[in-house]
Amino acid sequence: MEMKKRINLELRNRAPEKVTELVLDNCRSSNGEIEGLNDSFKELQFLSMANVELTSLAKLPTLSKLRKLELSDNVISGGLEVLAERCPNLTYLNLSGNKIKDLGTVEALQNLKNLKSLDLFNCEITNLEDYRDSIFELLQQITYLDGFDQEDNEAPDSEDDDDEGDEDDDDDENEAGPPGEYEEDDDEDDGASDLGEGEEEEEVGLSYLMKEEIQDEEDDDDYVEGGDEEEEGK
Repeated sequence: MEMKKRINLELRNRAPEKVTELVLDNCRSSNGEIEGLNDSFKELQFLSMANVELTSLAKLPTLSKLRKLELSDNVISGGLEVLAERCPNLTYLNLSGNKIKDLGTVEALQNLKNLKSLDLFNCEITNLEDYRDSIFELLQQITYLDGFDQEDNEAPDSEDDDDEGDEDDDDDENEAGPPGEYEEDDDEDDGASDLGEGEEEEEVGLSYLMKEEIQDEEDDDDYVEGGDEEEEGK
């Protein structure tokens, strides 16, 4: 009773139209419903009601934007057609640990056209011969059953997807080339050009000095000769 009161109080204190994720695990439902959970949660995208003793989905509110629904460890045995009516955009549905026994019960999920992942782990239906092949044939829209696809590849987590996206970004940066490499190349080019200019300056400097030395020698000769003439004149 204390858990139920706490959950109901939480629902009342939050603005339903702004809630996108709601976890009501381990509370206790009453006559197939949880008090406070209603159609006013129009923006709800993730709802978890694990182990709430649900026997039916008949009183599930209309949640048109709901994409992920956790219903594990309840006592649901049928009535799954309600999901297509109330939550038509579901992509992930967890019914593990319920009382689902046959393919006829699961057949109602065919109308969930966007459903990609379904969990029926620990349901009696998993004991059927060719269980996985039968489900994939019956629900051709799904990609993953109990966490694996038809080729036994594990379903990726959302966090892994984000990491892969980051790796792709890093690869793109590497392909583009880090700025440092271009800067080093520029420095090398600058160094080469500086060296070339230096060599030219050195050659010009030597020839210029040689010319100056020659000129100085000529000037010295002129000076000496002029001095001799003055002495002779005296």
